Amino acid sequence: MFNIAYDNVNFLKQALDGSWKRNEIINNNIANVNTPGFKRSRVQFEGILSKQLSKDDFELQTTNNNHIGINGNGEFKPLISKDKSFSTRLDGNNVNIDIENSESSKNYVYYVSVLKQMDSQFKRLKNIVSDGRK
Repeated sequence: MFNIAYDNVNFLKQALDGSWKRNEIINNNIANVNTPGFKRSRVQFEGILSKQLSKDDFELQTTNNNHIGINGNGEFKPLISKDKSFSTRLDGNNVNIDIENSESSKNYVYYVSVLKQMDSQFKRLKNIVSDGRK
């Protein structure tokens, strides 16, 4: 039973890590909004988490750093990619401050909601450990 609870906490931690990394990338995009030739980056991690939710009890084991496991090298690594789409600006920069601010707000709401889920999970664990006594 504790394994399931710890798996949930670990899963939520990975979601928080992905959201934190996304926040760092968005802030970097915003900081470089006026840098000529800068291409915005983006972070994707929801697909990795979705695969973890849908996986069976079968786990891939990696015996070498070059092996690809379900989480890469046994760690959660969000995918960071450059957006090389067309820029409407003459300097080649493709950062749109309005989009970045919108993404930042959306990511904040996501982060807070996962944080609340983690808090709820810890309250459940505390209740289990204390045998329902307050």
